[in-house]
Amino acid sequence: MSGAKPALVVVPTFNERDNLPVLIDGLLQIPSLSVLVVDDGSPDGTGNVADALAREHPDRISVLHRTGRPGLGLSYIDGLRHALTTGVPLVCQMDADLSHSPADLPRLLAAAEHADLVIGSRYVAGGRIRNWPLHRRLLSAFANRYIRAITGLGIRDGTSGFRCWRREALEQIPFDRILSDSYAFLVELAWETASRGSRIAEVPITFVERRQGVSKLSALTLVESAKLPWRLASRGRLR
Repeated sequence: MSGAKPALVVVPTFNERDNLPVLIDGLLQIPSLSVLVVDDGSPDGTGNVADALAREHPDRISVLHRTGRPGLGLSYIDGLRHALTTGVPLVCQMDADLSHSPADLPRLLAAAEHADLVIGSRYVAGGRIRNWPLHRRLLSAFANRYIRAITGLGIRDGTSGFRCWRREALEQIPFDRILSDSYAFLVELAWETASRGSRIAEVPITFVERRQGVSKLSALTLVESAKLPWRLASRGRLR
């Protein structure tokens, strides 16, 4: 990626002590890329692991320790806001559980030359899902169709957390009015972006079910995700 624009990847963590070093190793192979780890008070010591990695690579890794109310959406908001203060032209986000491959990130960065938000998508041509049971595949596919039908959000994978933003588009997001947490947060952010006329593109990725640890998907997350499209539709259906 010779001549690539500088980019910062925001990685929220909660109990990812074993996965984080593997992910960081992959990300550091990409030139012009730095990483912000946003640890949500992990009791397994992930924050300490992140601090050690930052000491080893002080020019490329930084750590934000959250002490307020926990939650994936809140972690992302804090991380994305912090990323905007760095002045980098591209801000990315990805999960720490190794479900998103650093090898896919250069394609998102390249697509950001012509889009304001690039989504790493499981549901466009070339996208793949590995190691998911059938019920998870069906649930995810239904959720994305449900979101599109109610909100008019014209993207195939609104629940993907693998994204790259141009800073100008990210600066327009009204973070103070974002109400969702967990995976519903991702849909709300995409809707806010689309509602401002920003250009959204999707590139195929291979999504791999987490290798270690426990999935953070809960019944409460599913309920929140079911309610969100109706809240967004009340603000005005996208066309």
